Amino acid sequence: MTHPFKQSSQYTRFLISAVILFWASSAYAHVEQGQAAGFLTGLQHPWSGLDHILAMIAVGLWGAQLGNPALWVLPVTFPMVMAFGAMMGLLGIPVPGIEVGIAVSAILLGIMVLAEVRPNLAIAAVLVGFFAIFHGHAHGTELPPGQSGLLYSMGFVIATGVLHGVGISIGLIHRWPAGRIALRAAGGFIAVMGVIFLWQAVA
Repeated sequence: MTHPFKQSSQYTRFLISAVILFWASSAYAHVEQGQAAGFLTGLQHPWSGLDHILAMIAVGLWGAQLGNPALWVLPVTFPMVMAFGAMMGLLGIPVPGIEVGIAVSAILLGIMVLAEVRPNLAIAAVLVGFFAIFHGHAHGTELPPGQSGLLYSMGFVIATGVLHGVGISIGLIHRWPAGRIALRAAGGFIAVMGVIFLWQAVA
């Protein structure tokens, strides 16, 4: 049986390799300045908001808490559905309550980790995918003028994967009693921050 720490290490190495591969490919192709900036902008975008960071890390934490196959299903589901939400944003298809949806995602995902909720895998994937639409749409609508939507999307999908990897790596501490307590505390912190984000969104 594959050790969970080894799985996390392999997942993180894959994400880093993907970043290097896409970066090198962009440089080799001599894309236009706006296109190159599109990839870099996308790569940086998920790190620009604490609400995005905490929700994406929470996905990794919850996946690690649930174990296989959720350990990889949830971090794969989120970026895939997020890309769909981003496409909606790029096309100008409206989705109501984006900021509220992002805040609620932090609240509920934090609660899942805090309470160690273990639903059916399909339910967990649907919940994660639902919130991914809001995060993706927010990214899509914030594409800077003149930049490549495709490379921008590649950038923020890779960055999201890295954040999931961070969450998984942290979440593996649940294997120890003290680690489980710390993990639940982290979930509570994310949920509280989500409430603050929600207050800011509706104020």
